[in-house]
Amino acid sequence: MRGFLAVTNPGWYERLAQKQESQEANFWKPSIKQLKLEIGTPFIFKLKAPHHAIAGFGYFAGFSVMPDWLAWDTFGGANGVDSLEALRARLTDIRDHARIERNPLGLIGCAMIAEARFFSRANWIEPPTDWKDRVQTGMTYDLSNGEGERIWLECLARGGGTSEAAAVVRRDSQRYGPPVVHTPRLGQSIFRIKVLDAYGRACTISKEHSLPVLEAVHIRPFSQGGEHDVANGMSMRSDIHRLFDRGYVAVDQDLRTVVSRRLRDDFGNGRSYDHYHGRPVSVPPAERDRPSQVALEWHRTHVFRG
Repeated sequence: MRGFLAVTNPGWYERLAQKQESQEANFWKPSIKQLKLEIGTPFIFKLKAPHHAIAGFGYFAGFSVMPDWLAWDTFGGANGVDSLEALRARLTDIRDHARIERNPLGLIGCAMIAEARFFSRANWIEPPTDWKDRVQTGMTYDLSNGEGERIWLECLARGGGTSEAAAVVRRDSQRYGPPVVHTPRLGQSIFRIKVLDAYGRACTISKEHSLPVLEAVHIRPFSQGGEHDVANGMSMRSDIHRLFDRGYVAVDQDLRTVVSRRLRDDFGNGRSYDHYHGRPVSVPPAERDRPSQVALEWHRTHVFRG
């Protein structure tokens, strides 16, 4: 099993370490260059100078390029700063130091980290003895032997990792069976970005691409047994989202839009939505990301006002 040791700013760590429980984190950078890691890859936070210590870990849940305002609007304090202005100031400092030109759209690269947990200073871990100081962003380590195994087992011990997870590391190192990749549990923030990205940042019904009005919809609400899973989500324009949540819009088994007659009856209008009735919805190209038929049926049965 392989993991990624990410060079981490101490200020980012300090902001996120204020929370003791597992959380989501946005590991952002000014560059929009893709970070290519397998979903579920252990993502280990190595503090840069003057600390040079391992201070926490999580699991890679995906990479997305987004405007800085969306990163703040979605992750808030999980960006490791206190405000959008602070995020932009930090980005400016990094760009000036590294002579990186600002993207005209304010785009930044975001590694989304699920189940992140951070260690107190007393529990920091010694970095790999073979770490090269010239590494600026991070590097991949084999977690099944050598220094990688030592660090990962210590991370699991400090972060409340299970004995089964530790056994996987040892089994890999002893060449017993294939490596097992952890499937990270998504939270609301990562769910939002992954749904919007899966739908090409367009409304599944209206095809609207204006990002400020697009929202990630839970087909079956999380509070009623739904999951933060892309297959339980759809990208919708904010007004259509509200109609969907209140049962005036649904999606049928053939993935066509259904507009309830109650919309006109209850509000004496609704004509601006009638033309969507019967139209096919847009779905993600990846089969695994397409809306769950089970969730859609639940919505039609329990929410839709037929």
